[in-house]
Amino acid sequence: MKRVVIAGVSGAIGTALAEAILRDYPECQLVGLCRHPDRAPTALHTHDRVSLLTWDAGDAATLDGMIGELESVIPGRTGIDTLIYAAGVLHAEQMFPEKRLEDLSADAMAWAFAVNATGFGLLVRALVPWLRHRELKRIAAVSAKVGSITDNRLGGWYAYRSSKAALNMLVRGLSVELPRRCKPVACVALHPGTTESALSEPFRQSLAQLQVHSPAQTADNLLAVLRGMDQDDNGRFLSWDGSELPW
Repeated sequence: MKRVVIAGVSGAIGTALAEAILRDYPECQLVGLCRHPDRAPTALHTHDRVSLLTWDAGDAATLDGMIGELESVIPGRTGIDTLIYAAGVLHAEQMFPEKRLEDLSADAMAWAFAVNATGFGLLVRALVPWLRHRELKRIAAVSAKVGSITDNRLGGWYAYRSSKAALNMLVRGLSVELPRRCKPVACVALHPGTTESALSEPFRQSLAQLQVHSPAQTADNLLAVLRGMDQDDNGRFLSWDGSELPW
């Protein structure tokens, strides 16, 4: 990994991935995208191989400004070899996972789709000029097992499940189109496993019976999967341990 972009770098998984990549790849240049770069961890702010750019997964209007800044950091002709989409929302001030149909909210659904799915598609569209070089490109969207339609046996969590299923479909669609334009490429959805984070904090009691990873463990797991990927993995939905998940 020589030139990496992490979207959602200020989140628990995004930050841990950035730290692990900088540790394991001493020649890597990393660009982190987030809504408030000034709130990103100090270690990323002060690192000489990190550039933090303003971008909001839920606001397409922030794309143009970010792309202009990216061009000055990593020119499009140079390209990037790894894009990790780690942005995501499960709950917010006026949004919480639905337990029953009566909890369904149009606003919550729209916001979940904007951050969890649409933001990924629009970001990849904007980054196509950076993906046209002849090296292998790894594009990984951090998804969730609960986005699997086949695996859904509990119901509920309508906005989150649906938006992650949409993210998975975007990955699948891009895995068909991108090889025609940016070969060689491996575009995958990754399930990180249950991770200690602000996203999982409200469900701490429920997590007691699950295998829960620290952000650093999750980052190491996902990087192991990414390292082992080649273009034959294009279009797959992979778990943190490298096993394949049903769509």
